[in-house]
Amino acid sequence: MQNTYTEGDIYIAISNIRSKQIRSERRAAEVFSIPRTTIQDRRAGRRSRRDCEPNSKRLTKLEEEAIVQRILNETLRGVPLLKAQVRDMADKLLGERGGNPTGKN
Repeated sequence: MQNTYTEGDIYIAISNIRSKQIRSERRAAEVFSIPRTTIQDRRAGRRSRRDCEPNSKRLTKLEEEAIVQRILNETLRGVPLLKAQVRDMADKLLGERGGNPTGKN
């Protein structure tokens, strides 16, 4: 079954609980058609799956940005990087913090 609620609905439900307009999580879940456990998780500080980084992500956000910036700089200079060069940059960054290299091992 597909979810029929939005992040906005969750935010409003939690806001109504905090302002005491709705007395319980169970009632908010009924009113907004949101699973009670979703409301509980968000109130406890758990982020939505969409907002979380996947476990399979190997590079940090900063490392990704550094690689993208280098690619853009080289492209502006008229020297686009090859896929192997980008992989080498990622492997160097991973190697500096003890991570395994990219690709198949």
